[in-house]
Amino acid sequence: MFKLEMDEATWSRLLVLRQGGGEGVPTEAAYRLYAPIAGATGRFVIAQVGQSLDGRIATPTGDARDVSGQDGLAHLHRCRALVDAVIVGIGTVRADDPRLSVRMVKGASPVRVIVDCHAELDGSESLFHDGGAPVIVFRSARAKGIVLPGAEIISLEPKACGLDPHDILDALAQRSLDRVLVEGGARTIARFIAAGLVDRLHVAISPIIIGSGPSGIALSPIESLAGAYRPVTEVYDLGTDILFDCALRPQRASGRQGQEVRVANEA
Repeated sequence: MFKLEMDEATWSRLLVLRQGGGEGVPTEAAYRLYAPIAGATGRFVIAQVGQSLDGRIATPTGDARDVSGQDGLAHLHRCRALVDAVIVGIGTVRADDPRLSVRMVKGASPVRVIVDCHAELDGSESLFHDGGAPVIVFRSARAKGIVLPGAEIISLEPKACGLDPHDILDALAQRSLDRVLVEGGARTIARFIAAGLVDRLHVAISPIIIGSGPSGIALSPIESLAGAYRPVTEVYDLGTDILFDCALRPQRASGRQGQEVRVANEA
């Protein structure tokens, strides 16, 4: 296990690396964890899950605000600061009304992307009015929705059951948004993973037990463990939370290859 120690000088060098400069940082654990994100070229996708010891991300009523500890939250904000765009589903917006900013660390907030297949957002959500980073909303080309304040609406032709993650990333790449954080919710993250699009998966575990509620990742069922993902993983002690840094590409789970994958309006 690596002990993560982050100081201002280390973080500043990582931000320089994110802009295409620098050759490393003095704290090795920080470099091992964040340099693959900061120094990525071309398309790079990281998914982040913050969950309890028993794999829950919220209570049955949707309360998720204290699942991650302060160090787990700081890690999430660092990930946001190192990418071009952060993606969430409409369920996450409804449950948390997130700002998706980098309030806890120095750096620029990413473009905020919402998957709203059926055009259900009504424009009252905070991120349309907080004066923060730009907002992009993906909708089905067959959906009719209202104009959302200050947001760019991108209509995509749906596949069999929703919007395709490949099409979402292609549209973002056309806007020079290549480094992407898929932050929630469980189904949106799962669909990007199952589509083979996630390079790194970060699972931050907080020492609490919730007992019931939604799980962090909702992949389709498998019949045997031969079909399970077995990523190469490193473990980091963040302080309040323990982080599993999983390298998902190019490794694939044979039991899930070839599945049809889509992103609908779920979280």
